[in-house]
Amino acid sequence: MSARNRRLPRDLSWPLSPNDIRTALGAAGMIAVNLQFDDRPWGDGTLLHAEWIPPLSSNHGTGTDPGLWNSVRIHIAPIADAKRGLARLALFRHALPELAAWTGSALRAPEGWTLSRHSRSWRYEGRSIAHRDDHQPYR
Repeated sequence: MSARNRRLPRDLSWPLSPNDIRTALGAAGMIAVNLQFDDRPWGDGTLLHAEWIPPLSSNHGTGTDPGLWNSVRIHIAPIADAKRGLARLALFRHALPELAAWTGSALRAPEGWTLSRHSRSWRYEGRSIAHRDDHQPYR
């Protein structure tokens, strides 16, 4: 995905494309995925973030759109162009297989799990990938 077409600063680009995510998740996983490309890096270095959207409603019209219930929202953050190649390789080796497994588990999870929010995030840490679950510290 061209950074120029998406209005990123010249020194930033996304480490993954929509096709990379589609390929990693397979056709079945894309039915329940909402993919978003952020226009700024995350302060904690997160490059890939997936969150489970449970069926949350409100009687005041401020709840989550029911069309998004029981789905996965994926955010991809930009990274400095100089780090993009190595980060992309590390994401392909580690984060994308984990994302596919996490998404598949979320879509098959028991009702108790699906009724609350869950997330998994990945960041690039000098040739490797660290991850965290539910906003806990990276490991």
